[in-house]
Amino acid sequence: MSDQMQRIVLAKRPEGQPGPDNFRLETAAMPSPGEGEVLMRVHYMSLDPYMRGRMDDAKSYSTPVKIDEQMGGGAVGEVIESRSPRFAPGDIAMGMFGWGSHGVVRANELRKIDPDVAPISTSLGVLGMPGFTGWYGFNEIGKPKAGETLVVGAATGPVGSMVGQLAKQKGLRAIGVAGGADKCAFAVKELGFDACIDHRAASDVKDMRKSLSEVCPDGVDIYFENVAGMTLEAVMPMMNVAGRIPLCGMIAWYNAGALGAGETSGPDRLPKLWRTILVNRLTVTGFIISDHFDRFGDFLAEVGPLVRDGKIAYREDVTEGLEHAPEAFIRMLDGKNFGKTLVKVGG
Repeated sequence: MSDQMQRIVLAKRPEGQPGPDNFRLETAAMPSPGEGEVLMRVHYMSLDPYMRGRMDDAKSYSTPVKIDEQMGGGAVGEVIESRSPRFAPGDIAMGMFGWGSHGVVRANELRKIDPDVAPISTSLGVLGMPGFTGWYGFNEIGKPKAGETLVVGAATGPVGSMVGQLAKQKGLRAIGVAGGADKCAFAVKELGFDACIDHRAASDVKDMRKSLSEVCPDGVDIYFENVAGMTLEAVMPMMNVAGRIPLCGMIAWYNAGALGAGETSGPDRLPKLWRTILVNRLTVTGFIISDHFDRFGDFLAEVGPLVRDGKIAYREDVTEGLEHAPEAFIRMLDGKNFGKTLVKVGG
């Protein structure tokens, strides 16, 4: 086994959209597991929108990445050395190993993966944190009822695609919003959405709202919020009385810079938004999925068989090589990915 590994660190904080110069590929000494820890060779690592927020030195629900510190994130791979009875060399495990070829994590922070159930990459997407985010927010906060109308942005991503497919299985009308005709076609033909609006084809918010109104003639009961921006502005006036808004992300605003809590760039639309929430008696609930991992077993029990039987479809956008992770990350933030964004590191 080599005595060196590769990793990607935060070279400097971005101002707006991240660029390649915000990252640096390094060679480092191979870590050695201590008591109760395991060393893993990464096969796939996950790229997720929340990582953009951690690049800013701003107060949030998680600690920002320090300059010259390895970028954090989930990864799945093979255990190559273990100092815990929970794992043996050759086991496949998923944990927060970050942007690197190898990593050491405490065994009690790992989840063992059975490669015979589904491809191991699914532990980072449809059967991992993103899929769980969609399942939890839709069921626990969305409180769906058959016959209602749901709208979700980033409809072909791992969160949005889960939300839309679960909505259809529970008898709701599912409307997606995605960037590009190909993604919209996939949402309808492969994921089963009733319709999908291409936000890139909309000239402005009014144009997008008109398109949404045509496919939501009875208004919107659940808006699963993971994008904000123009989608939020278009949907809010369409919300029905007693509508619910699970809020897990706002990717359209992530590149606005190191904004503090409650800050955004551009015109102040808060008064109008706040009035809509009041008049329509809306329930808006922000949630951080790491607060709810006590429900992960329930999620796997329900969704695992659906994925295995082909009743939940998914798509992965895989980039080869750790050195290309920054490029893939930047593409994802710009909406140029198609499905769950992954980097194939090894294996």
